[in-house]
Amino acid sequence: MSLKAKVEAIIYAAETPVTLDQIVELLKESEALTDAAALRLSIRAAVAELSAEYAGEGHGIEVREIAAGYRMSTKPEQHEIVREFARSLKPPIRLSLPALETLAVIAYKQPVTGPEIGEIRGVDSSGVIATLLDRKLITTAGRKDVIGRPILYRTTKEFLLRFGLKDLSELPSMEEFEKLVADSFQMDLVPAEKPSGVAAEAVVNSGPSAQESSEYPAREPS
Repeated sequence: MSLKAKVEAIIYAAETPVTLDQIVELLKESEALTDAAALRLSIRAAVAELSAEYAGEGHGIEVREIAAGYRMSTKPEQHEIVREFARSLKPPIRLSLPALETLAVIAYKQPVTGPEIGEIRGVDSSGVIATLLDRKLITTAGRKDVIGRPILYRTTKEFLLRFGLKDLSELPSMEEFEKLVADSFQMDLVPAEKPSGVAAEAVVNSGPSAQESSEYPAREPS
């Protein structure tokens, strides 16, 4: 079996993105190469060839670099048919609109504290933060060196995996991000009483206006 075929099989079988180091470790004995650097270059070249081959119109999947690793995934133009198939197999995973807004604030302002999130959204978000922590979409990132030393929050590798991002530099615009969240979690966004763009505007302005703040209740469920 060729090196490229072995690499293809590994990437296909991996449930999470497999790194170059992991592939090297798996193949160093079977390839009988003493020069690890040479094997690494050969594997990188094999991945590049596979990426080019799967990029052709004759394939519905592609090899993508995600979260410092490689994974096979469906091409964007095939997402709708695959989404319909997935919905037929299992119930959808849902995020509430408050959870979506809070996740957006953390993604674009990280690391950020709970009080800062509340100030941006104009509402106590502690319950929603707990939900996002439980979903492993965010994690703690130490404490901010200010009075009270509030906990800082940031997104996780699971966040990158869920949304198919290589790293945070690939974050789209706020509107695209909300659509990405809706697609990834297979949920329908039901319009709330306030405009859905309030959270996005707040992230850009780093804080809501007095009028926006007054529209929110003192606390909300997650």
